[in-house]
Amino acid sequence: MTRTSARELSVRLVYELTFSDLRAEALLGERLQKEYFNALRNEDELYEDFAGEEEPQLDYIKTIVSGVDKHGPELDDYIARYAIGWNFSRISRITASIMRVAMYEILYMPDIPDGAAVNEALEIARRYEGEEAMAFINGILGSFIRNERGGTVGPEESAR
Repeated sequence: MTRTSARELSVRLVYELTFSDLRAEALLGERLQKEYFNALRNEDELYEDFAGEEEPQLDYIKTIVSGVDKHGPELDDYIARYAIGWNFSRISRITASIMRVAMYEILYMPDIPDGAAVNEALEIARRYEGEEAMAFINGILGSFIRNERGGTVGPEESAR
């Protein structure tokens, strides 16, 4: 499993948490099982490359999903603050999930460059939400990085 696939799975699990009464640890316990992946392998290519407990990306997925669950109110506050002219409740759950994952990476995973978190978020948004959501996500994440982290958004992000 690649980091890109692990990130997309993380977004799906964060999204699933918005519909569930389960906490992250319980959801991860159910979803990160070889049997679960095997059951979905023929339906979704994202589930093809799971090697089991030795899968190196499992720790990444667990860190992201647990971290987003733990820091959800903080992440949602940042999204609401930078979604100028939007009420948070109007943001689709998948768009919010994509931004939660990217913001968690930016804030709590210093080994992941901010630009990589943004670019990956935009690619996931392209697959699930389309160009309009990409622009929305890019604007929020770019403003967040500039204002909260003192960083800049690279030319690739600002061109989108």
